[in-house]
This record gives sequence, C-alpha cells and structure tokens, in this order.
Amino acid sequence: MNLKRFVVMFALLVSALATSRPAWSQATVNSGNIQGTVTDAQGGVVAGATVTISNKATGSVVTSSTSSAGTYSSGTLQPAVYNLRVEAPSFKVLETTVVVQVGQVSVYNARLEVGSSTSVVEVSGESVTVNTDQAQIAGTLTTEQIEALPINGRNFLDLAQLEPGVQIQDGGNFDPTKNGFSSISFGGRFGRSARIQVDGVDTSDENVGTTTEDIPASAISEFSVAQSTLDLSNSLTSSGAVNVVTKSGTNAFHGEGFGAFRDSSQAAEFPGIGTVFQRSQYGGDVGGAIIKDKLFFFIDGEKILQHQS
Repeated sequence: MNLKRFVVMFALLVSALATSRPAWSQATVNSGNIQGTVTDAQGGVVAGATVTISNKATGSVVTSSTSSAGTYSSGTLQPAVYNLRVEAPSFKVLETTVVVQVGQVSVYNARLEVGSSTSVVEVSGESVTVNTDQAQIAGTLTTEQIEALPINGRNFLDLAQLEPGVQIQDGGNFDPTKNGFSSISFGGRFGRSARIQVDGVDTSDENVGTTTEDIPASAISEFSVAQSTLDLSNSLTSSGAVNVVTKSGTNAFHGEGFGAFRDSSQAAEFPGIGTVFQRSQYGGDVGGAIIKDKLFFFIDGEKILQHQS
C-alpha cells in the first residue's frame, strides 16, 4: 500500500468515527446512568445542547453535551436524586429531577421550547418510570423501603424476599461456621449459586456459600436483585445476583441511633419445650461533610448480643 492510499483510507476512517452515532453508556454493578435525547417542539434533534447533572445531596456536577444526533449520556453515577438542566441557544432552559438507581439506566428525553435562554421551564420529576431499555428481571429497593420495612434480626438480605421467586436460606444449613449468615435462593435454586456484591466488590463465599460479611441495614442506600432466566441445569450461572450500594455522607449532617430487645417472655412456647433466650441489638450511624461539595464521611455500626439457655 502506497503512502497516498494509506492517508486517504485513514482520513475516511477518522471521518466515519467522527460522524457516527455514539454507543449508549451502560450502568455498572454499583452505579447507574442518565441518558436520553434532546429535541425541539417539532421533534428535531438539538445538537450541541449543554446538559448539566448535579447530585442534590452532595453537590457533585457532571456536564455533558448532546451529539449530532441529539443524544447525551452522563456516564456512571452513584444512586441518588439528580437535578438535570438542559441549555441551548434560542431555547428556553429546561430543569427537572431524575432518580438514579443501582444498576439501572434512567432515560430522560428532553423537549425544549423556543424562547429566551433566560427563561426556565421546570418539569416535575423524581418518579421512577418503567425501564424499557434493559432486558432483565430485576427489582430495586430504595433507602425509604429499607428504613420503613420491619426486618426480624435486621438482616439486610431478608428484604430481597420482597421480589417474586426469592427466598432466604440459613447459612447454618451449608456449614456450621456460617451460623448468622444468609444466602439467597432464586426461583428454587440452591443458595450457593447466588452472587452478592457490595459497592462493586464480590462478597460471596466461594467455598461454602452465603456472604463473607454482614452489612448493617442502616448503612445501605439501596440494592437491586437481578434474576437469571437460565434453567436449573446451568449451575453457578443459573441463579441471580444482589448488588448493594452503601450510604455516603452528604452536605447535610445526618445520623440515627437504635436499640431493640426481645426475649422468650414475648414469644409463644412449643409444648414441652422450655426455650429461654434474650436478644439485644443496638447501633447507629452518622454522616456529613468534611469539605462541602468535595469530601464526606459516613460511619455505621451495630452489634447483636444473644443469650440462650
């Protein structure tokens, strides 16, 4: 190949890449994503619009611009509520809020109105819509659900049973060293085949099953449960996964403390069996900003003390 022909082919390749429509970004295990298309009132795409996405709790800002096809993507985002602002010359500014959930792609298609860029159109948001961009069987539990729903023993995996076809298996059934730990059974499959990840790190016990650590329920921001549709014969790849995202500090200081007590006097006894026990469970958490909009902290801990006859 001579030099002239090489230069021509290279120029054509660069031109094709520059004018091609960019691929959609995908949500990762422990994060989400906002993406969509910006159009005018007649449905024509708006290229070069500025899209500013800011976290309402921490103040972090991500700025993007629409492509020649009018599309935009935020890249990976931590699960939270975000303010979304779209600006373009000769159009009114659009502002709304978008909820980002773990492992989910949040699609928001903005339609701009012709007018002065000093005018702002506010669109109500925050509601989570049906996700039509990802083909998967999954459900997400939010902070509000985790905090409001009662859990016996505060085992965070118990919340997964709110999803259809999900059951909890006691780790003691796998191995005596796993008492107090749990695993998840998807669709009647063995609990050892489930994968459990915390902030993107696999915490599954490869040898025995269940998790390698317990997470305080009050430290969880949200988690998603994704089920595989493969049949039972596929062993380790046939089950599903739980993706947990822990809380972080925000610009506003926040925290909580709790204490729970239970003993055998508050429970029914089996005939002929005099079971005596007492259980105390207590803990708390606190979080806030060290440097506003830049550096945050969050600490959480809890303890279980149980006496049996």
